[in-house]
Amino acid sequence: MLNLPALDLDAFAARLTSAAPGATLGQGAVAALHIHYQELRRWGARTSLLGPREGELLFERHYAEALAALPLLPPGPAQLLDLGSGAGFPGIVLAAVRPDLAVTLVEPRHRKWAFLCAVARRAALSCRCLDARVTANELPDLPETVDVVTIRALRLEPAAFEHLSSRLSADARLLLWTGREEPDLPPRFVAERRVELAGSANRLLREYCLREPR
Repeated sequence: MLNLPALDLDAFAARLTSAAPGATLGQGAVAALHIHYQELRRWGARTSLLGPREGELLFERHYAEALAALPLLPPGPAQLLDLGSGAGFPGIVLAAVRPDLAVTLVEPRHRKWAFLCAVARRAALSCRCLDARVTANELPDLPETVDVVTIRALRLEPAAFEHLSSRLSADARLLLWTGREEPDLPPRFVAERRVELAGSANRLLREYCLREPR
């Protein structure tokens, strides 16, 4: 299980700033992320949210990788869909830092879904938490139009991406956290920017857009 040290708000803020020095975080965002950390610590002692050694990499890998998406997000209100939300990276993190986003978290594993619900409620985040999965044949209760899709720890088949594209706006962006190998996506998804992730020499954040307006 996950074993995290107790950190007060100031100590947590210092670790966060050190791990992601380029991210501009307001006091409200840091306070919400501290609540997320406290819940990770509480739930992780009895529930498999992350691997037992992931605590050593929590700030440099998980928080910093989630915050790396901030420059790729649209500047105003938007619908963000996070698939395979797990322990809340990146969905909970982005909801805390960008409260103007309407965030939908999709997580099929019930205990992790319950964890996400608890964090969103305690931190007063504007998140919907769905206990569901997206497949090539099924879309759960998603927003009718999605502007940003984030996927960090989930592998979807190309047919599932194709099915999901029916909900994407014309200017939608797909953000994928990947290794060096290019992911297998339908031809309609066109590669745009990519970000080298500081937490690992082999990790990238890739941005894709739709080839044709829908």
